[in-house]
Amino acid sequence: MPNTTASSSSMNRSVTLSRVVLYAILLIAVVFYLMPLVVMLLTSFKSMADIRGGNLVSIPQEFIIAAWDKAWSSACTGVECAGVAPFFWNSFQITVPAVLISTFLGALNGYVLTKWKFRGSDIFFGLMLFGCFIPFQVVILPMAQTLGWLGLANTTTGLVFVHIVYGMSFTTLFFRNFYVSVPTELVSAAKIDGAGFFTIFRRIILPISGPIFVVCIIWQFTQVWNDFLFGVVFSGGDTQPITVALNNLVNTSHGVKEYNVDMAAAMIAALPTLLVYVLAGKYFVRGLTAGSVKG
Repeated sequence: MPNTTASSSSMNRSVTLSRVVLYAILLIAVVFYLMPLVVMLLTSFKSMADIRGGNLVSIPQEFIIAAWDKAWSSACTGVECAGVAPFFWNSFQITVPAVLISTFLGALNGYVLTKWKFRGSDIFFGLMLFGCFIPFQVVILPMAQTLGWLGLANTTTGLVFVHIVYGMSFTTLFFRNFYVSVPTELVSAAKIDGAGFFTIFRRIILPISGPIFVVCIIWQFTQVWNDFLFGVVFSGGDTQPITVALNNLVNTSHGVKEYNVDMAAAMIAALPTLLVYVLAGKYFVRGLTAGSVKG
């Protein structure tokens, strides 16, 4: 009996030690990963004198919001000085419709490719997958020519169109893989009862599609909001997204370089995606795994 007790105690100590080591490694990884964000946040609340006299991770001697106000309302972009505020709203005007439309089209595509299959549908899906692997740089010239033909060059509408086209391959892939796990018998029974294409989609498919909608919305929101290449190529002047305005701010120097303003502007640009992941990050993981098991 004493040997059993000693063995159990030794095993418990081993398990406890393993957990301590694991948590220590995870804590180090978290600190390492979050350090740039902490440095940005602290620097944005410092004065320039505080930045010159302290170190990167030092607490500000006095928390000031002047840098945030300047980044929002008087940051320099290009040869003119204008706040990042209008570019922030430009990004919303581009991101929201692009995300909603590409997600809805992806849902329809996934629905058709799994429950209303036609001859060549697998080939069609395979060709659409190429869009997930084509680098942005490859489509710049043909897309620029297309936007010129449509009269959408240097407009927010043109950028919305670009992101819808490029994002539809990803949303189709997500929805198609999710709908594969939905029993086809549900759709077949609805067809026998006389339900049509959109009735089945609205009353059967959409109610069970919440998890994958969350995945696509988060994915597309992050991709569109953080895009720089399409923004800098297909926009101009007042239609630029905030990523382009941030680049112009950081790379434009008028006298003394104000690092606190740069960091504040970067935090403003990152806030929407940070909020999306903080509020809905757990649903993103659930949605990715929701259709992983067929049955």
